Amino acid sequence: MTPLVVLKDHVRKEWIDYNGHMNDADYVRAFSWAVDGFMREMGVTDAFREKERYTMFTLENHVCYLAEMNFEESLEVHATVLDYDAKRVHLFLELYGKEGKRAATSEQMLMGMDQESGRPGPFPDEVFSKLQSLADKFSVETKPKEAGRVIGIKKKK
Repeated sequence: MTPLVVLKDHVRKEWIDYNGHMNDADYVRAFSWAVDGFMREMGVTDAFREKERYTMFTLENHVCYLAEMNFEESLEVHATVLDYDAKRVHLFLELYGKEGKRAATSEQMLMGMDQESGRPGPFPDEVFSKLQSLADKFSVETKPKEAGRVIGIKKKK
């Protein structure tokens, strides 16, 4: 399956931390930009938000850091739709570095928002139709191993 690429970029100098690699906050920044790319794929563009007074919020996310990213390294983020309903998208993002290195994942729950009321609202018909199409094309039968994880320290018995 060809992945849905929602971001192509590179690691910037200001993203490098005191450990000499990409800072954890900047992985989250890249994933945030990737969500913007996914929303554009759904038709939720700047012009759409202004005209329809409708947007999307991130309700929750869970990032797994798998490999270091270095200065000027190219990056690409792929999106997979895990689930959706009339106003939410359960999205899984994978950040890849050079030579296909899988560097991080981000599992996110997104919510459609009516900007007039400031409350959750169902996706407009044209957005929902695009979401259905994306889900049909870019979903998986088996969830990635990082999806649905719970953070915690296992206690020895």
